[in-house]
Amino acid sequence: MAAPNIVNISTLTGKTTYVNLTTTGSTSVLSNASGSNRVYKINSLFVSNTDTSNAVNITVNYYDSASVSAATTSGSLAGTITVPAKSNLVILDKSTALYLEENDAIGAIAGTAAKLTVVCSYEDIG
Repeated sequence: MAAPNIVNISTLTGKTTYVNLTTTGSTSVLSNASGSNRVYKINSLFVSNTDTSNAVNITVNYYDSASVSAATTSGSLAGTITVPAKSNLVILDKSTALYLEENDAIGAIAGTAAKLTVVCSYEDIG
């Protein structure tokens, strides 16, 4: 497991992904597989609440495994924060960017199923 030297890279690709949180269990937002020889620079991570009248809680964690269900430890990026109805919450932006190394993942837990969408913009560096 060796992350690339980000001073001397061969590729840098901007990407965006999203996930609808359809359950109240931990759901992977972005994972970096073991042995990928990649590092992901997370530039923005935000949550949208699509419910028209109810606030919904969100928890976002950084996991020590590419599989959120197999992770033995996690660190909180956003611990049970309320997202008002019809609103967005910025978890990370360019000023608070972080690196997702090999065999790590970011996951989210919704307080209510099928009400939140998490969007992640990142750079795939290799």
